[in-house]
Amino acid sequence: MARNIGSRYTAHQILGRGSAGTVWLGEGPEGPVAIKLLREDLASDQELVGRFVQERTALLGLGHPHVVAVRDLVVDGTDLALVMDLVRGTDLRTRLDRERRLAPEAAAAVVADVADGLAAAHRAGVVHRDVKPENILLDMEGPLGPGGSHPALLTDFGVAKLIDTPRRTKATKIIGTPDYLAPEIVEGLPPRAAVDIYALATVLYELLAGFTPFGGGHPGAVLRRHVTERVVPLPGIPEELWQLLVQCLAKAPASRLRASELAVRLRELLPLLAGIPPLDVDEPDSEAEPQTYDEQQYTPAPEKPRRRGAVPLVPGSSPDSNRDTHTSMRVPAPDELSGGPLGTARAPRAPGRPRPGSARNRAAAVRKRRITLGVAAVALCAAIGVGGWLATSGDDSGAAPDDNRNSAPAAP
Repeated sequence: MARNIGSRYTAHQILGRGSAGTVWLGEGPEGPVAIKLLREDLASDQELVGRFVQERTALLGLGHPHVVAVRDLVVDGTDLALVMDLVRGTDLRTRLDRERRLAPEAAAAVVADVADGLAAAHRAGVVHRDVKPENILLDMEGPLGPGGSHPALLTDFGVAKLIDTPRRTKATKIIGTPDYLAPEIVEGLPPRAAVDIYALATVLYELLAGFTPFGGGHPGAVLRRHVTERVVPLPGIPEELWQLLVQCLAKAPASRLRASELAVRLRELLPLLAGIPPLDVDEPDSEAEPQTYDEQQYTPAPEKPRRRGAVPLVPGSSPDSNRDTHTSMRVPAPDELSGGPLGTARAPRAPGRPRPGSARNRAAAVRKRRITLGVAAVALCAAIGVGGWLATSGDDSGAAPDDNRNSAPAAP
C-alpha cells in the first residue's frame, strides 16, 4: 500500500527491513528512489531529529560514483527518512550467500570500488562506521569490471552515527557489527577513518575465504579475537595480496593504509590475480564453551556446528531481511579482553582434539596437572611408608651395635 513521505515522495513497496527501519521503493519528482524510513521510536527522539538535521549537509554532499547518494532528508511528523538513489541490483551479502566466495580478481575489484567511495567520504570528514557486505550494493545494470565484477557502491553513510547518540550508547556501549569491528572500537576509542579500512579488509578476507577472520561463536568471543588474535593465513593467494590484507587488518590504526592507497594497491594487483579461481579452503572450527572430558580418554563431547558470518546478538534471533543491522553491545571489561600475547585466530586442530590455546585446551591442561600431582603425592607417601617399615624392621632384628661406632663403654 502506497504512503506519502513528506510532500514530495511516495513509498510504494517494501524492499527490506532492518534494525534501524524499513527500505521502500519510492517515487519522487525526478523518478524512482529508495527511501529509508527510520523506526517511529527514532523519529520521536527529538535529540536524534536534531542530529539528523545537523548531518544533512554532510550526507547530501557525498557525491561519488561508488557511494549511494543521499538525495534528501525528510522530517515530517512521525516520518524520519533518507531518500537515496535507487540501485538496480543486489547487496554483496546476497551474492556471498549464493556463491560463498569470489575469485580473487573479482573480490579485489569490488573492494577497490568501495575503497574509492570511502576515500571520498574520508576527505569530506565522514566515517562510515559500519562497512560490511550488507551495506555494499552491486549495480547489475553497470558495466562488468575485472573478473566479471559489477560496480560496487557503499550505502548507509551516517546511519550508525545518527543512531549513536550519547543517550542511546553510553560509555559501556558500542555501535557496529561484531565481525567487522576494529580493535580500537572494542577498546572504547573514538572511531576514525582507520576503522573503515579494517572493516573493508575484513570484507575482502570474507570474499576470498567465505568466512570472516575473527567471526564465529559468541559475540564476546568475536570482540576478544579482534583485540588479541592474529589473522589466519589464506593459502592459495599471491603473497602481495596477503601482505596487503595483513597491513589493513593491523591492530594499530596508524599501521593501516588510507582508503585511496588501498584502492590503488588493489588495482595494481588485478593483472596478477587474473585467472585465479576461488580459493578452496575449509572453514575453521569455532571455539566452543568449555566442556567435560573423560580424563582417561581425553575425548571431547560432540560439538554442534556454528554458523559463520554476522553474529546475532540476541539468542535465537534471525538476521534482518536486508541485514541492515547497527547493533549495540557492551564493551568488554579489561579482564575480559586480557588474553596474554597475541594468538592465531581459530587455528586448525586435529579432529577430536581441542584447539591449542582454547578454553577447552587450558581446562584439560589443568586437569592433567592435577592428575600428575596426585599421582606424585601418592608415590611419595608410598615411598615414605616403605622407608619407615624398613627402618622399624632393622631395629627389631636384635643385631648388636658395632664395637667401634660411638658405643657406650662397658661397665667395669
